[in-house]
Amino acid sequence: MPGTGKTLLARAVARALTLEANRVQGTPDLLPVDVTGSSIFEGGTLRFAAGPVFTNILLVDEINRATPRTQAALLEAMQERQVSIEGTTRPLPDPFIVLATQNPIEFEGTFSLPQAQLDRFLLRVRIGYPDEGAERMIARRYQTAAEPLDSIDPVLDGPRLLALRDQVRQVHVAEEVEAYGVALVRATRAHSDLQLGGSPRATVALYRAAQATAFLAGRRFVLPDDVKAVARAVLAHRLVVDLDQSLRGASVDNALTTILDAVPVPPVAAGG
Repeated sequence: MPGTGKTLLARAVARALTLEANRVQGTPDLLPVDVTGSSIFEGGTLRFAAGPVFTNILLVDEINRATPRTQAALLEAMQERQVSIEGTTRPLPDPFIVLATQNPIEFEGTFSLPQAQLDRFLLRVRIGYPDEGAERMIARRYQTAAEPLDSIDPVLDGPRLLALRDQVRQVHVAEEVEAYGVALVRATRAHSDLQLGGSPRATVALYRAAQATAFLAGRRFVLPDDVKAVARAVLAHRLVVDLDQSLRGASVDNALTTILDAVPVPPVAAGG
């Protein structure tokens, strides 16, 4: 919902990383070249003016207020880490991360994100209303600082972030845990309430997110609970409920609940 701190959270993540960050505001008149850039005739020659996508962290605020054509401009960038413009392929900086916020699709002036784009987001997190205590803290936060983001100090730079990424890739995933993750994704394709299940890209995302979860917990191996903990954030936005079943009350959350309950959790000894 609007006003729940989605943009503030994304900006806080960007502030905590010593990386270049650009922001794009999603609006119906936003054009693809406003994101990717274009050539400008200057001094008798064409000069390429890079768009905001050429950065480390791209914050796309209210992405579903941009038209589908403009949303599609991000597909290649998010998957291939490059942008093809006017017949030339230009690589993006490494690391490259897209953080996006969106309002409920029922709101006027919003467009549904295509499934091809949703599938390229590693995680989706829903931000609801805070409880009473948290909302009181929000109300009085400006007593201590004019801008809450000023209190956030950088904790990582680019080289350190890339090094951590390499370490996460080395976190061990036992065959039983790997099979469990694959089984969860494959179960979404066979569920009677779902018209579209998770793709192999979803399997890769679940694998990587589980590795990161284990790494953040200080372990060098992934547990089934790590896979289960991130399954909703990784899979929910990739699934589509069958229209007839949705009229009968079916939902993605309910489908995932039944899948997580039905797929057997393998017993894995500590250390994989």
